[in-house]
Amino acid sequence: MKALVDLFASIDNMIALFMKIIVTVMGVFVSFAIVTGIVSRSLLGMPIFGLEELVLMAAMWLYMLGAALASRERSHLSADFIQAFCKNETIKTVSSFTATTLSLLLAVLFVVWSYSLFSWGIERGQRTPVFGLPQYISQASLFVASILLLIYALRDFANDAAHLFIKK
Repeated sequence: MKALVDLFASIDNMIALFMKIIVTVMGVFVSFAIVTGIVSRSLLGMPIFGLEELVLMAAMWLYMLGAALASRERSHLSADFIQAFCKNETIKTVSSFTATTLSLLLAVLFVVWSYSLFSWGIERGQRTPVFGLPQYISQASLFVASILLLIYALRDFANDAAHLFIKK
């Protein structure tokens, strides 16, 4: 069992490293592309056509993989009033389990919705106006992120269920 857990942890670490690299590259690209677009338009008087298409696609991947990384590290925004103000550990554990259960259900819906959007994008064959890039490239970011969010929600659900139902 420990070998399997170690294997999953190793795979998770490799995926996280890959996501961090992509997020960094996309973040740098979006930053420089926006600055380049502003400079070319305002100082040189020459807009760079199609730059917005590339920024949009990169930003979609940046935001979606960033959300997956936040979910992996459990550092996403949350309003844990009960966790902050309640001193009863049982109530805190039940609250955390309830929130994780809701997150898991929403993650399942997000996978279904994003798959539907992604497959619709492939069927429709829509392309960007300037470069003719398939729209499903940016739509795929939603689907990939939703799968990752579901995986991390399942992990958190299992951990919270273990804390709630397995007394040590």
